[in-house]
Amino acid sequence: MATLQISSSLFISFLLTLCLFVIPSLSSDSDPLQDFCVGDLKASPSINGFPCKSAVSASDFFYSGLAGPLDTSNPNGVTIAPGNVLTFPGLNTLGLSMNNVELAPGGVNPPHSHPRATEAGILVEGSIFVGFVTTNNTLFSKIMTAGEMFVIPRGLVHFQWNVGKDKARMITAFNSQLPGTVGLPNTLFGSKPEIPNTVLTKAFKTDDTTIANLKSKFVG
Repeated sequence: MATLQISSSLFISFLLTLCLFVIPSLSSDSDPLQDFCVGDLKASPSINGFPCKSAVSASDFFYSGLAGPLDTSNPNGVTIAPGNVLTFPGLNTLGLSMNNVELAPGGVNPPHSHPRATEAGILVEGSIFVGFVTTNNTLFSKIMTAGEMFVIPRGLVHFQWNVGKDKARMITAFNSQLPGTVGLPNTLFGSKPEIPNTVLTKAFKTDDTTIANLKSKFVG
């Protein structure tokens, strides 16, 4: 009986120790092992970022690329200035990034997702309609005004639409140095090579002519 109690205690201790090792591995970014690691963008990235640059200066930790105003004279009426590891190497291995997003009146940031990050944002000026769709096809949305904040859970499809009469501007933040963006329209109708028409006609319950027309709008 004593042997059984000892074995049970050892087994419980083993499970607790295993949990301590497993739980940290589920986090999105590893804990840094040094003060910083400014990315060397000339080198190939590793699993969690770029190799560290050898010569570092104060300028590596400051970035002015989010400044506006941005030119929103494009079909969607939206322009994004990214501050991620590719534009701001000082973010390398730190697990965060930011964007400046500006929308012209009526401008739309089309449905998209970020596979590697949760997004949080604050509306700086204007009025926008923000929404995201869950995996059971439920839409959560709200018309926001300046000073309000939103959050988009990681990987969920979402969008922003300027419903005001003036330009809208928001600053978004991500818990990844390179969150990635999967834009649904471009992904579905502008991929290289193309997704076969048969797949898309069945998925959207339409015909070849409609799909071909949609694809023609995303060439290049």
